[in-house]
Amino acid sequence: MQYLLMIYANEAEYAKIDPATLQKVFEEYGAFTQGIVKSGNFKAGDRLQPTTTATTVRIRDGKTLTTDGPFAETREQLGGYYLIDAKDLDEALAIAAKIPGARFGSIEVRPIWVYN
Repeated sequence: MQYLLMIYANEAEYAKIDPATLQKVFEEYGAFTQGIVKSGNFKAGDRLQPTTTATTVRIRDGKTLTTDGPFAETREQLGGYYLIDAKDLDEALAIAAKIPGARFGSIEVRPIWVYN
């Protein structure tokens, strides 16, 4: 089964991390990614640009409305994701717990809807 692991963190707090610590986190992400590629769990994954680059699209009364920024104001913002294959939710949660960002943000684990 496929799961989307969404990585959330507070962008303002993340920006305060000193360069040496940030480099260590990037290295941890590299090692994590290599590990799930080797295990066969990895399907896709990317870091996202900051929310200041986001545009939200809505259709209301047949009109397209665009708004700068993310859909909702929250304390944590979506910063990246991994799409993985896992045998079940327990395995997906175990993989999510290894994502470096889980230490200072949160990881939302959501199964992918399979259409038949």
